[in-house]
Order: sequence, then structure tokens, then C-alpha cells
Amino acid sequence: MEQERVPVLVVGGGYAGLSTAMLLAWRDVPVMLVERHPSTSIQPKAFGVGPRAVELLRPVPGIEQELSEIWEGIGENMRIAIAKSLSDPEPHMIMDSESEETAFLADVTPVAQVGAPQAEIERLLRFKAEELGADLRFSTELVSLEQDEDGVTALIRDASGEHLVRADYVVAADGYRSPLRSLLNVPTSGKGELGQMCSIMFDADLTGLVREREVTLWYLQNDVFTGVIVTGTGVGAHVLGINYSEGESEADFTEERCLELVRIAVGRPDLDVRVLDRAFFAMAHVLADTYRVGRVFFAGDAAHTMPPTGGQGGSTALQDGCDLAWRLWLVVTGQAGPAFLDTYDAERRPVSTLTADAQLANLGARMPPAARVGYPEPLEDPFGAIIGLRYHSTAILDEPGDDGSILEDPRVPNGRPGSRAPHVILDWEGQRISTIDLFGSGFVLLADREGGQIWMDAGRVVKERLGIQLTRVVVDEELMDVEGRFRERYGVNGGGAVLVRPDGYVAWRSAGPAADPAATLEHVLRQVLSR
Repeated sequence: MEQERVPVLVVGGGYAGLSTAMLLAWRDVPVMLVERHPSTSIQPKAFGVGPRAVELLRPVPGIEQELSEIWEGIGENMRIAIAKSLSDPEPHMIMDSESEETAFLADVTPVAQVGAPQAEIERLLRFKAEELGADLRFSTELVSLEQDEDGVTALIRDASGEHLVRADYVVAADGYRSPLRSLLNVPTSGKGELGQMCSIMFDADLTGLVREREVTLWYLQNDVFTGVIVTGTGVGAHVLGINYSEGESEADFTEERCLELVRIAVGRPDLDVRVLDRAFFAMAHVLADTYRVGRVFFAGDAAHTMPPTGGQGGSTALQDGCDLAWRLWLVVTGQAGPAFLDTYDAERRPVSTLTADAQLANLGARMPPAARVGYPEPLEDPFGAIIGLRYHSTAILDEPGDDGSILEDPRVPNGRPGSRAPHVILDWEGQRISTIDLFGSGFVLLADREGGQIWMDAGRVVKERLGIQLTRVVVDEELMDVEGRFRERYGVNGGGAVLVRPDGYVAWRSAGPAADPAATLEHVLRQVLSR
């Protein structure tokens, strides 16, 4: 049987798989993606992309603008509440986008939260990945997989038959029930399966019940069912999710029953409704106990299935894919040693577990008190957690006295290693940009203006010696610190420097001058890159 060769094989065409493929292709790493379904999802599914995920996606030309256009075509606001139906005169508001809770984000990131449905974003990711040269194969499934010391051999099946693929690495983005996770005997933890849900996509005139240009997400609790309704999704339809009652199955959700359930959810018994699609899925809290088995890496729901309460599942999956892409790129191109890939599990698993537990806590908070037993408490600062997560691994050189925290308040950025590099406004020949705009394509060395040239010379020497992609920037020379915040936000004094990774996280910093900048920087990068 003929064997195809590719550095990275991605299994699964959802958020995690598509973002991996797109960003590998953008970095000129050949990648093949196989997905058993014939296309991306038609159901809206996860709604919204957090600013941290947008930061990671935006290096791909045009994607941030197109994400914004999707959101602009849908609405301007989003409201979340608990209610009996859409007609409930007194919904209990959980979030109103006009509130001040998320206003701080404008000061800490140059990007906006994108309130777009997964179906639209998946289509965009697919288009961009294919445009960049990724080999995406839908209606294609993974049959088997074997690993050895030098790579992975996968058997895939499509309409024309079975084919062998040889890859250096595999990204398992194959969903909640992850056949690859089962095949590789990866243990899981968490609260497990929490229930089954039927997702009913429908068309109906909801004039007078929802506001124009606003996404409405209502958690429904009434005498007939519990569930969720989402309107204004931008896919020409609305969605009602119904939690199964004990003893029910997919067969119970006939077209007639779905029509009845929609009318109850809306609160109008005579509503003219057309059911467009039905889908069934499990709501669960399932966490893989490792994100790496040999040359296979788990991402998205295969790594961490979480309840949708809180809206971070989709963004977390996107971040997994973006994160794997830059790490695999460094190793495939020889810039990092193979052991560098261990940092994916070390960094992503703790923060993804924290996120999944927070989503579980949110679910508990929406349940009757008697049903909340065994559920964790919600985060004190859920909005800060969107962008305030920290990492610890061999790819981060923690400073003495670091508290090891994986969560910090992003409203008070400090630039310490393991934290997301802070947003500082810069002037570039009359154009306002952010430090965030500098990150994505490789490592970035940011130096204070005092002694900046010394660091730039050291960076040039180390870049050539190690053969790595390293951009060198002196703040307040070619790029002016508009608000005078660089030193404060990055924690450097005169003569200091900061090394930022391709994902925009601080790997190391020198608060002041170093005795031998070139030797220091080379030592740091060899440690960070497992060389």
C-alpha cells in the first residue's frame, strides 16, 4: 500500500484541529487533517471567541478582520439570563454586555471578544487553512495508528479506500469520545458525563421577544424541561438545547415534540416554527490525565470536555490548536529539541483543568441548591481568568520567589515569566500598534532604551548561533512607548530586557543590565528550547 508522508497529521476538524492546521500551514509546516464528517458543523454550537484566542489567531493575515465582520453581521451586545422562557417578564440576568465587568479588557488587549457562532468560525478557519496550503480531507476517518521511535503510521479511509500516512507527530482533536484517547489507554478524571442534550436548530419570528442586533442566551428552567435557548446566532436560525429526562432517548425527539418544546421555550403556544436540524451530544466534565502519549498530543474536547456554562470551551480548544502549532513548528524546524514538546502538557493541562472546573461550577450555580452537592465554587474573577492564565514549565524561567500561581489579575500586568506579555501602546512611524502585534511569528527580545543596543547585538549573535527566529526591538527607539508604560508593565529598569515566546508569553526577563548579554541570552534560549 502506498504511503504518504507529512510532518503533522491532525485528526478532527473542529476548533482544535482546524486552528492547528491553519497555524501550521501559516508557518509553512506541511499538515494533513482528516475529519470523518463531510464538512464543518452546520449547528452554531459554541458561541463566542475570547480575546486570548483572538490574539493567538490574529497573526494569520486577514483573520481578525473577518472574525470581526462575522460578529458585526450578527449584533452588538450579548445578554445571558436564567428564565422560564423567552417570554418570562422577570429573567434573572447573569451578564449584560452593557455592564462594566468586561470594560477592563480594552486596557489590557488590542483585540475584542468576538461573539460569533462556531459554525461560522469553523468555515473561516477551514477556508484560511486551505488557502495557506493545508491538506484538509473531510469524509475521511482514522482507522488505526501505530507509533515507533521515529514516527507514527496511520491508516485512513475515504471514499476511494484505505491509505497509509506516515507522520512525525499526530494531533488528536477527535472530540469528547476521542477514539485515539481510548486506543492509547489515556486515563481520565472529572465528574464524568452529566447528561444528554438535544440541540434543535429552528426558524421562527421572535419579534418582540428579543432585541435586534443582540445575542440572547437564556438558561431555561420550567415545569417541562431544563435547557438553553440562543437567539441571534447569525446562521439564519435559533437554537434550543434540551436536557434529556431520565429514560429518554434520541427517538423521543420527534419533529412534533421538537415543535412543542420550542413553543414552550419561547412562551408562545401558537408560534409558527420550522425545525431545521437536530443534533445530540453529551454534556460532560471529562479531563484527560495526560495531553501527550509518545508522538500523539490531545487537544480540544479530546483533552478536556467541559460543560458549556461560561462559554470558554470553544476558546480553550482554539488555544490548544494555536499552542500546539507553534510548539510543533519549533521542533519540526529544528529550533527546539524534541523534549520541548513536553511543555504542552505541563502548561496547557493545569489551565484547561482550571477552566473546565470553572465551567462545572457555573453549571452548579444554575442548578437547584439540592443538586449542587459535589460541585466546585465559581471563580471569584471569571472575567480575569479569560486572559489572566499563567504557565509553568521548562520553557519558562521562573524568577526566584515566584508563587507558582496559574491565575493572576490581568488588570495589573507585571510581565513576570509565565505570564502573558502585557499590552503596551507603541508608535511605529506615526502608526499606533500594540506590543501584542509583535508576537506570533517567532521569539521577540524587547529591550529598554538604556543599553538597548547591547541587547540587540547579543540577540543577533545568538539568533545566528542557534538558528532561531528572533525579532529584536528597542522600546523608545524605532518603537515609541506612547503612554510610558513599558518599564512598569514589563517589570524592567534601565538596561533591562524581556524574552517573549511566539504565543505572547514571557519566557524570561532581566530587570536590569546583564554582565554578558550574549552568553546570558544563549543560556536562556537553550534552556527554554530544550537544547
